This record gives sequence, C-alpha cells and structure tokens, in this order.
Amino acid sequence: MPRREPTRNGDSPGRVTIAHVADRAGVSPTTVSHVLSGKRVVNATTRDVVLDAIRELGYRPNHVARNLRTRQSHMIAVVVPDITNPFYAVLTRGLADAVDAAGYGSYVCSTDGQRDRERKFFQDVMDRGVDGIVFASGETASEVTFGPADYTTPIICIGGHLDHPLCDAVTPDDEAGSRAAASFLAARGYERIAMIQGPQRYGSQRTAGFRAAMQAAKHKVPTELMARGDWTRKGGYDAMRGLMTLDRRPDAVFCANDLMAIGALDVAHELGLDVPTDVAIMGFDDVDAATIVTPQLTTVRNPAYEAGSTAGDLLMSRMSGRYTGAGRTVVLPCPLVVRGTV
Repeated sequence: MPRREPTRNGDSPGRVTIAHVADRAGVSPTTVSHVLSGKRVVNATTRDVVLDAIRELGYRPNHVARNLRTRQSHMIAVVVPDITNPFYAVLTRGLADAVDAAGYGSYVCSTDGQRDRERKFFQDVMDRGVDGIVFASGETASEVTFGPADYTTPIICIGGHLDHPLCDAVTPDDEAGSRAAASFLAARGYERIAMIQGPQRYGSQRTAGFRAAMQAAKHKVPTELMARGDWTRKGGYDAMRGLMTLDRRPDAVFCANDLMAIGALDVAHELGLDVPTDVAIMGFDDVDAATIVTPQLTTVRNPAYEAGSTAGDLLMSRMSGRYTGAGRTVVLPCPLVVRGTV
C-alpha cells in the first residue's frame, strides 16, 4: 500500500490521490486522468489495471476541487416521463453504467408526462450547469426552447430530436416493432384486432406501425377499436374494460406498452376469458414483469438498457471533446418476443 502524503489542490492529508493510483497501477498520473475523464483512448489492458487500482485503494475524485478547476459539474441530468415505469429505470441504469467509470454522476427528473413540468425541469437542469442532459420524452422535444447560453450543453434525445446544435438521438425503432407485432397477430388469423394506444400525442410511431400492418393485411380498424390508456397498468385495465363492452369484442389487443398490456390481462382474467384462445394480448417494451404474469406476455423488446448505455457513450464523446460534429442518430431494433398470450 503506497504511503499517503498531504496533497495539493484541496485534497486533505491521508486522501488517496491520482498519484497513489498511478503508483499502484505502474502508470503515469496522466494515464489515470485519461481513464477517469475518457478524453483519450487508453489501451484496454492498461485501463483495467487502472480501474483495479482505483477499486483496491478506494480512490474517490475530489469533485469540489476538480469542478473549481475545470468549471464542470460532472453531473448528468436525465429527464423522463415516469420513473416508476420499469423501462425508464432500466434506461437510467444503462446510462449510469456508461458514464460511471469517467466519474460522472446523474440525477433523474420525473415529469409525470406533464409538459409544463417537463419544460420547467429542463430549464432547471440547464440553469444548474449540468455537463450533459439525456431527454427521454422525445415526442415533446419540439416544444423545448433554448437561450443562447444553453447551446453549449450536449444533449441526447431518446425517441425524438431537439433543435440544438449539440443534440444526438437514440431512437428505438418503434414503428417497425409495432408493425411486426400487428402483422404477427394478423398472420395468426385474428380478425378483429384492437389497439390500446398511449396518451394523445405520445407513442405516435407505435400507432403508425400498427395502422400500417392492418392496412397491409387488409384489416379494417374502426374507431371503436382504437382505445387509449395512460401507459399505466390501470390505464390498460380501463381501456380494456371499454373494449370488452363492445357488441363485437376484439379477438386480439395490441397494447402500446407492457404495463397497459398487463392491465388488459387483468380484465381478461376477471371476465373468465382464456388468453390467448378467447382474446390475444400483446405488449411493447419487454419489461421484467412480462415474464411474471400468466400466461407470459408476448411483446416487442424495446432495448432500454442499450438505449441508456448508447446515450451515455454519445454524451461522453461530446463532453470529452472526442466528437464535435453534427448531430448523430442511432436507431435500435425492436424485435418481437413470442410468449404465451398470442
């Protein structure tokens, strides 16, 4: 164990410093700094040795001193509609894993899908001087406005794009995923296929994919079969209740997310309907709960962890200066996951 000496730059006596980590790893302090900041490419083997030394010594960066020197907060804001939705919890975990090694922390703003609150949170995190923002309410992105000082903060938009010079986008292919799901239902012989959509102006790509598949299969979709929920289990329950009161019930229901699909499944069980013989139910997202319900939920996998980690990688490349070009868009596939409800 290296001897701990008094240090400069605000570090107190006894504090483990970059110099101690460098000594333990057998590299220069500059190399340790590069590993922590992500500003330079470091050989993978060397990087692992440095990270092992950091863990062994219990090194913790002196963020106060570093922030004063660099004028950086080393904090990232994540703006999501609903942190209780498992999709956003997994997305946030993917982001945290991507930026943690570089010494960045994150905090989450949950807007409950309220646009006024969303805009206020967005401006609040800008005012706090965070180093980057992940904005996961993509469909309202066009409503966000910026002041001149805001254009220096890199932003990653998930599911949309912002009119901002440093904005990159991570876009799950919602339309293709929904189209594949609805096409699967039609190919299985279901004839009266309904959809439980998200709230007005949300989830439009999933609705578009569903309609495209129905048109291709020459299925008519009357207005009465296009229900709406609020992304929650209760929202799906209430919408499914309405569908089940129709004179001609649907024989299949595609839900715009898994929580609503689980609510729809609750209704089917209450009414004594066999799933999938009496009614098929399909979701979107593939959250963990999809494998807990009975029967297990057929759904579309929305790659939440990959979306978060990809957002983190794009953000780090901007914040480190490794990338300074035009906005990039990464499209993530959303494959069908067949289980027991179809």
